[in-house]
Amino acid sequence: MTYRDVYQASLSDPESFWMTAAQAIDWVTPPSRALFDRGDDLYEWFADGLVNTCYNAVDRHVEAGRGDQPAIIHDSPITGTKSSLTYSELRDRVASLAGALVAQGVTKGDRVIIYMPMIPEALEAMLACARIGAIHSVVFGGFAANELAVRIDDCKPKAILAASCGLEPGRIVKYKPLLDGAIEFANHKPDVCIILQRDQDQAELIPGRDLDWHAAQEGAAPADCIPVEGNHPVYVLYTSGTTGAPKGVVRPTGGHLVALHWTMKNIYNVDPGDVFWAASDVGWVVGHSYICYAPLIHGNTTVVFEGKPVGTPDAGTFWRVISEHNVRSFFTAPTAIRAVKREDPKGLERQKYDLSGLRALYLAGERADPDTIEWAQEILDVPVYDHWWQTETGYTIAGNPAGLEALPVKIGSPTVAMPGYDVQILDEAGHPQKPGELGAIAIKLPLPPGTLPTLWNAADRFRKSYLSTFPGFYETGDAGMIDEEGYLYIMARTDDVINVAGHRLSTGAMEEVLAAHPDVAECAVVGVSDKLKGQSPLGLVCLTSGVNRPHDEITSECVKLVRERIGPVAAFKNALVVDRLPKTRSGKILRGTVVKIADGETFKMPATIDDPVILDEIRAALQTIGYARE
Repeated sequence: MTYRDVYQASLSDPESFWMTAAQAIDWVTPPSRALFDRGDDLYEWFADGLVNTCYNAVDRHVEAGRGDQPAIIHDSPITGTKSSLTYSELRDRVASLAGALVAQGVTKGDRVIIYMPMIPEALEAMLACARIGAIHSVVFGGFAANELAVRIDDCKPKAILAASCGLEPGRIVKYKPLLDGAIEFANHKPDVCIILQRDQDQAELIPGRDLDWHAAQEGAAPADCIPVEGNHPVYVLYTSGTTGAPKGVVRPTGGHLVALHWTMKNIYNVDPGDVFWAASDVGWVVGHSYICYAPLIHGNTTVVFEGKPVGTPDAGTFWRVISEHNVRSFFTAPTAIRAVKREDPKGLERQKYDLSGLRALYLAGERADPDTIEWAQEILDVPVYDHWWQTETGYTIAGNPAGLEALPVKIGSPTVAMPGYDVQILDEAGHPQKPGELGAIAIKLPLPPGTLPTLWNAADRFRKSYLSTFPGFYETGDAGMIDEEGYLYIMARTDDVINVAGHRLSTGAMEEVLAAHPDVAECAVVGVSDKLKGQSPLGLVCLTSGVNRPHDEITSECVKLVRERIGPVAAFKNALVVDRLPKTRSGKILRGTVVKIADGETFKMPATIDDPVILDEIRAALQTIGYARE
């Protein structure tokens, strides 16, 4: 079947489409039907089936005779170590850890916070919770104590699984003091903390509350898989909210299993046994879906990487991992590729490695500018697929279904909507836009399986955040357009569409132009306050390594380029060279924070910021051109 046939089938008869997809999952009790309409625009999938995520991700592969296949490869350039776990070894370790949780009184429905770095034990912790029906909530390792405390109070964990430390290039991040501080701040107190002591830092355990990871498992009976309902949450993952309070995205078990399994072959084009690598972190949704769950559910080998795209030790580390472990499909964020490109613009490091096993590079997490895609295509000589999705959806909204039918790539577009996603472009009144017209990207309800059915203990906030703007639709918060052939273009967050003298303009379109400048490695465009025009665009650009031309020459070329390609309507007059852009740890540029600094407004320090010092650098740079006045 062609993509069009499959996509139309998913919209015209979703019940049949998803029940067929559900046959790839091993159910204890198969669901009686796929979709359950709960009324008031709330839906659930496979709600009355009984199933276990850990069984589908681990045990069934062992029982099918593939226990000797590697399940997890751990590659840590920071510690200089590499190791692997077979499916049989993973099953035994997960059952043992799950038994330790049961021995501490953790049962189905209890919450468990996981606060760990990029090591196999992080995946074991997630799977151990899923094995016994506990609901895990992974918090990015090294998150500040107050942010961790907020999450403890919201999900009220019975237990916390943590490591003594995480590792960054050249430094040790001690997790245990942060964890202790968070528990002190929090009103809710966990019954037990199980701590994995890493060689790099031995944490002090608090008697009566803390247990050693290995000691806790001694004498505990390995736990069996507990069947749970299809609508039982496998996890809660917090995503930052506009009000400052994080939103707990709920992931339902049945739809999660069915949808993720479908994506591995149809989108990422891997077969069971192939090595798949998502270079992300378990703290983010990509780490949940494509480091832990989807590859294992599908019977792939997944790579857990503890390192950075550059500096561990060089800009060739991605290519080394792909070569050494024979990675077939590689998934990372555009910001990671831009970091490699900035460090090694000619791609000399790539030439050191045999990448003949690699079939494709997948990019997601933010808009992928054409320049980055073209550079990656040229040095890797494989297709580069941009695709678009959100923490809330858990997997691809729009992408290129390479394993089903590889569609022609249009650079700048994540291609087309995936099955079950009825994506539409709406104006402010909720009316559909014509092809090529910019508007809000919304998805007609119901959303497909595996997407969020609600927020944790916040149904009203769920409706207000996602369902209230366009009745009958899920509001994505992104702006864009769809062309005559159905290709979607994500131009900006809705907040990043700026209004310049009455013209609605996409900052993303301007960023594409700036990124095409040969000396620009990375850029961001924001809308700053303008008394005359309402808003005016401001460009921040980081230069490619080795460029030493005068900055004012480069910025004037940038201004000229935008005015040539977008026109005077853009009113683009200011560009500024900066050493680096403020980002979250997952690589997203903190555009909203830059706007507040430029406009001299107060702002809350983003919890996910990679390096807070950078905001002072940005403020100082903005002041040189008349912005960021106190």
